[in-house]
Amino acid sequence: MTSPTAAATVSLYGHWICPYATRVAFALAERGIDHDLVDVPPSAVRPDDFVLPAEFVEHSPRLEIPMVRVGDEFRADSIPVLEWLEATIDPAPMLPTKPADRDLVRERMAWLDSEVFPAMIGVYYGTDPDRIDGASRALGDALTEMAAWLAESAWLAGERPTLAEAVMIPLYVRLDGLRRLGFESPLPPRVDDHRRRCGRLGSWHAVAWSDEQTDEFVGRFEAHRRRARASG
Repeated sequence: MTSPTAAATVSLYGHWICPYATRVAFALAERGIDHDLVDVPPSAVRPDDFVLPAEFVEHSPRLEIPMVRVGDEFRADSIPVLEWLEATIDPAPMLPTKPADRDLVRERMAWLDSEVFPAMIGVYYGTDPDRIDGASRALGDALTEMAAWLAESAWLAGERPTLAEAVMIPLYVRLDGLRRLGFESPLPPRVDDHRRRCGRLGSWHAVAWSDEQTDEFVGRFEAHRRRARASG
């Protein structure tokens, strides 16, 4: 185990609009890990003339964010990065000590990644009302399932924030934008309470969007829909 302040410099290669980079930014902030941000837009919004850092080209297999550097080591892809940081850096872990509790966190991380995220992305990438409505309903169903976890504890996998919160946090960050883009299902009360608890964490301010960022997010996908409809 190494200390990021005493032994290694930590850098996050990411961008505010990328939900996967948001996961890592939240975990770094929640754990109090000092780090540099190397701003690299995701490929979907990357300008044609943007010059990727040489180390990013070398160490990010798909040239996608997030990527993290700790000292001279690099890892890419959000969930492997979150796990790697837990294994590499000491302070304030977001995985429990007991194996059964760790297994629960990992199980819920995988579920959120496979059930919540595709539905969320389906809402804002949807280009016709039926697909947007279908993705919205799928997201609402996933959040209803998640609410059952929150009947057992205040957080997604126990009595304190874990990496499950890091995986989930991008949805809360962009919720206002999702509403404007067609997500109509109400948040189950327990999920809304969880969202509010996350918003009171000090790490929330490291990832929360301004009104201008929400407007830019919505504007990008409204333009995407107009282009799709014009070409169809």
